Amino acid sequence: MTNRSERQSFLGEDSDTILSALRVAIVGLGGGGSQVVQQLAHIGIGHFLIMDHDRIEESNLNRLVGGTAADVRRSEWKATIATRVIRRVNPRSKIIVERTRWQENAELLRSCDIIFGCIDSFSGRAELETVARRYLIPYIDIGMDVHEQGTRFSISGQVALSMPGYACLKCMNIIRPELLAEEARKYGASGGKPQVVWPNGVLASLAVGVMMQLVTPWHDAHKPVYLLEYDGNVPEVRPASSTGFLTGIDCPHFSRPGDLGDPWYGRSQ
Repeated sequence: MTNRSERQSFLGEDSDTILSALRVAIVGLGGGGSQVVQQLAHIGIGHFLIMDHDRIEESNLNRLVGGTAADVRRSEWKATIATRVIRRVNPRSKIIVERTRWQENAELLRSCDIIFGCIDSFSGRAELETVARRYLIPYIDIGMDVHEQGTRFSISGQVALSMPGYACLKCMNIIRPELLAEEARKYGASGGKPQVVWPNGVLASLAVGVMMQLVTPWHDAHKPVYLLEYDGNVPEVRPASSTGFLTGIDCPHFSRPGDLGDPWYGRSQ
C-alpha cells in the first residue's frame, strides 16, 4: 500500500494491485463522464480507454470537469481535457484516447474490465449495452434529465448496472421502444438537454461506487444494486422500487446464444 492510497486501505490489502491493473472505459466525456474520469484517476485506476468525438464548447463550462475558458478558445477535444485531468492526478496511468465515434472502434472495448456509459441518446446507450453484453463486460449506465412541470422543473436521474445473466436496461424500463421512436423522430433537432454540474456529480459518484463494490468488496454484506434512482428535488437517492423484481430475473432481451460472446471468435479470416 503506497502513501498515496493509504487512506483508502480499508478497500483491502490488494486494492492497489487490483485498481492499477483494472482496465476501464469511459464513453462520453461531458458532464457525467468528466466527473467519472476525475474520480477514477484519484482512486488509482491504472488503465483508461476514453472515447468522445466532441470538442468543448462554451455551454459545456457549467459542468465539464477540467474544462477551461482557454480550452473553449482552442476548441479543445474533450478527450484531451480528460487526458490532462488523469495525467495531473496519476501520471503513471496508461491511457488510450479515441476521438472518433465510439461505434467506429467498438473493438477497443473488448479488452476492458468495466464500461461506463455517459452518453445522452437512448439509441447510443442501447448500442453500448449490446456491445458490453457481446463482450461479457459489466456496463454501468448514467442518465440524467430535467422535466418541465408547468412553471417548475424536476431533476432526476439513475445509475444502472447491466451484466450478462442479469437484468438489462430494457428490463429496467430505461430503454423503451417509444423513447427510441421519439428520439428517432427528433433526430437532427437543434439544442441539447438541460444539464447542471451537481446532479452529474451525484450520479458519477454513485456509478463509481457501484464499480468499487464489484472490484473491491470491503465488507461481506454488499447487496446487488442494479438500479439506483436520484430525485434531485428532494434530494434523495434510493434503489428502484423494482429492485426485488430485478433480482434474479432471467433477462429475455439477451437470451439467445448469439447475444453473448465475441462475434469475431472462431470466424475464419
